[in-house]
Amino acid sequence: MKIYLVDGTYELFRNHFGAPPRKAPDGREVGATLGLLRSLLMLLTTPGVTHVACAFDHVIESFRNDLYPGYKTGAGVDPNLLAQFSLAEEAVSSLGLVVWPMVEFEADDALSSATARFKNEDGVEQIVICSPDKDLAQLVSGSRIVSWDRRRNILMDEVGVVEKFGVRPPSIPDWLGLVGDAADGFPGIPGWGEKSAAAVLAKYEHLEAIPANPQAWGVSARSVARLAESLAQHREEALLYRKLATLREDVPLKETLADLEWQGAYPGLKDVCHRLGDEKFPGRVPRWRER
Repeated sequence: MKIYLVDGTYELFRNHFGAPPRKAPDGREVGATLGLLRSLLMLLTTPGVTHVACAFDHVIESFRNDLYPGYKTGAGVDPNLLAQFSLAEEAVSSLGLVVWPMVEFEADDALSSATARFKNEDGVEQIVICSPDKDLAQLVSGSRIVSWDRRRNILMDEVGVVEKFGVRPPSIPDWLGLVGDAADGFPGIPGWGEKSAAAVLAKYEHLEAIPANPQAWGVSARSVARLAESLAQHREEALLYRKLATLREDVPLKETLADLEWQGAYPGLKDVCHRLGDEKFPGRVPRWRER
């Protein structure tokens, strides 16, 4: 079987900006939630898709905000989108999917923990991480754990990660520690860019292994002396940013592999869709549970 792990937060943001706005009968904006339901139903009705789970950032903040004050928060996010997170979790759960709403951790940590738990289970042929987020590239392994950008239909295995970032998946947190990640709110190290970080980490893999003397690097990155000086001055920041970018594998997920198999929607989905103002959606769902 293949396991599909969906980044619900990414999907909700994508549908908020990509799907048409829609007002529920009570006046709430629900376009992102409806777009998410349609997107997940399309996945569930794809031949061969049997095991699916979806993780959300129930709140935007996480333990990483305690590590670094500049880490991403809900500030600046459209209130109409923030207000849909709990509704989206309810809707996806009523569709019959396992939902992991994260509070202390982030949705990506849940996907990482699920990957670690299920990758060696008997019968698991492949784990497909449904998100194009850069930090999730660290989970990719060979062609058995891959990431899938559903919007552009791009599947990325380990060879694809190297082609895109210039480093292997285990070095992605180090690469982000040097380059930064604007989406998560940390800046990286002055002077370091994607190409220079890739050139050095392709050889040394991790920050600790980079020699202090740039003459020993043996790479063709420009201005290696300035890069080495910047790293020496900002090493602690780089290590902190790497820690922020490193996904956790210890999220307490209670579900078993069998729980991830989609058995159909719950009857409560009809009530959810009634509140969303979409009476037609349940008619498109091909499988239902009795309760």
